[in-house]
Amino acid sequence: MALRQASDFAQLSTEIKQAGLLARRRGYYIARITANLLVYAGAWVAFVLVGDSWWQLAVAAVLAVMTTQLAFIGHDAGHKQIFASKRWNEITGYTHSGLVGVSYDWWVGKHNRHHANPNHEDEDPDVDISVLAFTQRQGEAKRGPLRWIASHQAALFFPLLLLEGFALHWHSIKHSGRERFLMIANVVVYLGVVFWMLSPVYAIAFVLVHQALWGLYMGISFAPNHKGMPVLSAGHSLDFLRKQVLTSRNIRGGWFVDILLGGLNYQIEHHLFPSMPRPHLRHAQVIVSEFCRQRGISYAQCGLFRSYGYVLEYLDEVAAPLRSKSKAAV
Repeated sequence: MALRQASDFAQLSTEIKQAGLLARRRGYYIARITANLLVYAGAWVAFVLVGDSWWQLAVAAVLAVMTTQLAFIGHDAGHKQIFASKRWNEITGYTHSGLVGVSYDWWVGKHNRHHANPNHEDEDPDVDISVLAFTQRQGEAKRGPLRWIASHQAALFFPLLLLEGFALHWHSIKHSGRERFLMIANVVVYLGVVFWMLSPVYAIAFVLVHQALWGLYMGISFAPNHKGMPVLSAGHSLDFLRKQVLTSRNIRGGWFVDILLGGLNYQIEHHLFPSMPRPHLRHAQVIVSEFCRQRGISYAQCGLFRSYGYVLEYLDEVAAPLRSKSKAAV
């Protein structure tokens, strides 16, 4: 059985390679990067032109969207999806991380651990979040305010995402090595420009809206991919193919969702072939879904809003025993 399962991924890989879906798409990425940087720069030009006004909150919202789109490019560079050259992928990754204010080295290391063991209770850093519980064991281990937050995590999930941008900056500064000064410089220059151009009230509002919406956008882009899917523990017997497919969820929605989620909506294909260029993922989805159907492997796929429903339902299910114990204690 183990040999047969191992050969399944080899067969799928052969189909994907024969379809040419691992070939680089430099033209696509150059166009995408250029468009992103032009809009991002245009938003900062608008920031200067609008001046001291509440209209700056609209500029902040546009910057939140574009900061996330830049982060998506950094993600692709981290997976070596853009160039065949490691050096050029790193140049792209460090450049975009510098603009976004997230440590490229820290994030790549963390994200690679996630890819190696997705949704693993002990080994996936994305299910090791201090304010959330993804298993009963994690919930029982929390104490004080963290336990209360975890017991109400479904209701608090989206509000907590508003803090994700600030958390990413903090973790980048705290855990980065050679990039630490770049991360600090990003924060200093950003705050310096905003508070130099705007009066304190407008400046604070601008920063809060920009960073909160960026965190929310990042959160709603990454959360549907695995949250609410099976959580693995030590000793599981899944092979690589099944481990990646069974813990991941795809999001339907066509070209708009492809752009909105930066290709992360094809999470199953991305986890099976991390270096596959983003525009090829939708073509791989046809091959992978049929391959799984033929072998009776569950292939999770749903609409965007339904995916958030699954996430909230799962979080509430994990939190329910914590709430019951709290009421019993009272």
